Amino acid sequence: MGETVYVIQTTLSGELNEAEVGFWAQSIIDSKLAACVNIKKVQSIFRWEGNIESIAEWQIQIKTSQVSKETLISKIKEENFYENPEILCWPAESTKEYSDWVKGE
Repeated sequence: MGETVYVIQTTLSGELNEAEVGFWAQSIIDSKLAACVNIKKVQSIFRWEGNIESIAEWQIQIKTSQVSKETLISKIKEENFYENPEILCWPAESTKEYSDWVKGE
């Protein structure tokens, strides 16, 4: 191994239905900003404005290239409904074959 891909993680409101989240994820793939988007429903517990909240959310994990990373982050910021959206990004070591696929898509 030794090739790098980037993993970007965000959340979307649990009030969105599966089709709406799928449509949003498909738009990322269609725009060629990522090769893969994983979606799962999660329960998030956090402190917000002095209160402890527990809400359903969609956790989104996206695999992208270094070239597309900043544009993808901008898209997430523009299209996210949250005032302060979760956007985490980290490099991940992968096989050459997987990295080539991510970069090629």
